[in-house]
Amino acid sequence: CGVPCLVAIAILPQARESVENPHNLTLLHFVPTGHLIMVDSAIMQDQERAVLVSPVLDQQDWSCVRLVYQITGRGCLHLHLRPHSDNFDYQIWTADNASDSWLIASVDLANSTIPYQILLEGRPELGLGNSVAIFEIHIVPGYCIECNFEEHHLCGYSNTWNPNVNWYVGGVVGEQEHNQRGHYMYVDSVYAKHFQEVAKLTSPMTTVPMAGCLTFYYQRDQEKGNIFSVFTKDQLGHYEEIWRPEVYSTASWILVSVDIKALHPLEVVFEVAFNSAHGGYVGIDDISFSPEFCHTDTEPTFDPSIANCDFERDLCLYHEERAETKSWIRASVKANAYRSGDHTTGTGCFLLANTHYTSRLGYVGRLHGPFLPGNLKYCLRFYYLLHGFRKVDNALSLYIYDEHNVAQEKVWSLADMSRDMWTQVEITYRKPMVSKVVFVSICKNFWECGLVAIDDITAFAPLYNSEPSRLSPTQIGVCGYIQDKTGDKADWLRVRGHTPTFYTGPRGDHTSGVGYFMYIEASLMRPGHKARLLTSDLWGSSSTQCLIFYYHMYGSGTGILSVFLHHSSREQDMLLWRRQGEQSISWMRAMVEYHCDAQHQIIFEAIRGPSLLSDIAIDDIRFKRGLCEDPGDGTSYSGFSEYFNEIEN
Repeated sequence: CGVPCLVAIAILPQARESVENPHNLTLLHFVPTGHLIMVDSAIMQDQERAVLVSPVLDQQDWSCVRLVYQITGRGCLHLHLRPHSDNFDYQIWTADNASDSWLIASVDLANSTIPYQILLEGRPELGLGNSVAIFEIHIVPGYCIECNFEEHHLCGYSNTWNPNVNWYVGGVVGEQEHNQRGHYMYVDSVYAKHFQEVAKLTSPMTTVPMAGCLTFYYQRDQEKGNIFSVFTKDQLGHYEEIWRPEVYSTASWILVSVDIKALHPLEVVFEVAFNSAHGGYVGIDDISFSPEFCHTDTEPTFDPSIANCDFERDLCLYHEERAETKSWIRASVKANAYRSGDHTTGTGCFLLANTHYTSRLGYVGRLHGPFLPGNLKYCLRFYYLLHGFRKVDNALSLYIYDEHNVAQEKVWSLADMSRDMWTQVEITYRKPMVSKVVFVSICKNFWECGLVAIDDITAFAPLYNSEPSRLSPTQIGVCGYIQDKTGDKADWLRVRGHTPTFYTGPRGDHTSGVGYFMYIEASLMRPGHKARLLTSDLWGSSSTQCLIFYYHMYGSGTGILSVFLHHSSREQDMLLWRRQGEQSISWMRAMVEYHCDAQHQIIFEAIRGPSLLSDIAIDDIRFKRGLCEDPGDGTSYSGFSEYFNEIEN
């Protein structure tokens, strides 16, 4: 990580009993002695962080990382995954909640054939009394929701505190599947004082998508004296019951199997409600999970990506119901300084609804998507661009239709007047029936209508980020990027909206149209002055890496944008990619392949051109392992083709 690790050793007791804190995280009470490792702001000096790196791990099966940690005062703790073949680290968990006791975090690591390392990054804020400490680190095979309750940390399961009824550790004799001696969890009604006293035992929150069979053993006593059920609970607090016993009392431990689909972060909640102090007890043990469904008739997990489309090759699964009323066409625009290209690459294809290609005075264009199963939550993301409309009331709307082609709900409509800029829209919805999305564009007469375009439609289960990215100086600050203060005469600026000089620079960012991007302001520089932006240190890799980013070079005096590779063993930086002069009014995608097996940095260098119309911008920087899918942007060019402003069907 390029920084020294500052640690301190202290004596501390060990853990046994689980109670509950206000954040519903497991707190630990300690009794004998042990050691901890910590970083304290008092000894950090000028350092911002301390990093603890694990040995190289080669666990190909699903694993669970469990941390016993504590943040005192202000600070944060990050958990990173470093695949051995990558140049960079992926953040998979973070915490910034201070506590006066120890907390347990459980993080799932999905199957992988690539060796990796775990990095723990502590960042206490400056000032006295701020520290980050770690007491235990466990990396165990299996899923984080699995537990046999033999360990003192109870696998991160937490009890929702109730003054009268709570879950406790039972044993030592637990009559399990093989009649082994051990521990289990139980709740007893003996101290219940009110009607419907409730005890809840909650699993760790899942951190990656998973679906399969959840199994556990339970034992229940006292006929009709308690209500026992199992729920799932998401991050928004929504509960869904997944199981309830059919019998009121059991003479021995009973095995339960129930199918579960955790497409977004979920907790499993074991809940018991007592009617009185004579409500008996409930015990559970040996919670496990399998990626295979318990029942053969369970519907497989649905992949909503069938609704994805970037329109580069065809319409995917999108269509118009009646071919004779064709209003949506697939179009592309060559790179030019007057009309925006597509959102995907700047030179690709998108869908266009307009009247210029029809003989009618107006139109109603409906673009139908594929059918998606009901009772699932979907997040739909797409980009739209508006050009030339006098009124935007009906320019573009999004409806949910059922399987009988009946509109059920209008979930979004265009409300702003932003034009000639790709703008992101995200809609989350859930319907009980099979449904599909329908994009509707209405134009009443030729003179009020212009062009409306859509591109890059994606559908996914919300709350999970399926494609972790490493570096992007847009929405969350500059992500560790460094301004070169020695080798240049200016700085890259982080802004949103349009740049101040007319006829140069973007009107908005590439990510959403309303977010942030990095650019050089030519009016603050002299011709030939340069600004250099460096990544944080990237780790070398034996395999090829792909750098993907978007750039904007619009203006008659635009200078040069270059990408260099820098590492200490070379006297000069290696040129990887370069563009010179005005390229397009659109954001353009660049894909650059490179190889470096030593620690290095990537440098984005912009040089101002001869006039003020020389703003250069970059956005949405990503790195990924392996070859670029379409490294067609690897040759230098400048200027435009003879088909300067052509729309292609």
